[in-house]
Amino acid sequence: MMEEVKAALDGIRPYLQADGGDISIVELTDDLIVKVSLQGACKGCPMSMQTLKNGVEMVIKTQVPAVKDVVAV
Repeated sequence: MMEEVKAALDGIRPYLQADGGDISIVELTDDLIVKVSLQGACKGCPMSMQTLKNGVEMVIKTQVPAVKDVVAV
């Protein structure tokens, strides 16, 4: 399942990088929560939580429906 999550992130990574940001997976927990680290311009950006929930989480859950949540750490 981790490979599927990585593939989903690879699909949206260019959009984050275009704005000077990036994202990396910190952990996929046993209860299927993906913990991510926002990097670059995404770190501390006021829109980062909206991007996380309405962009990153939506893409991951669409491609990997078993994932329960995506959280920034």
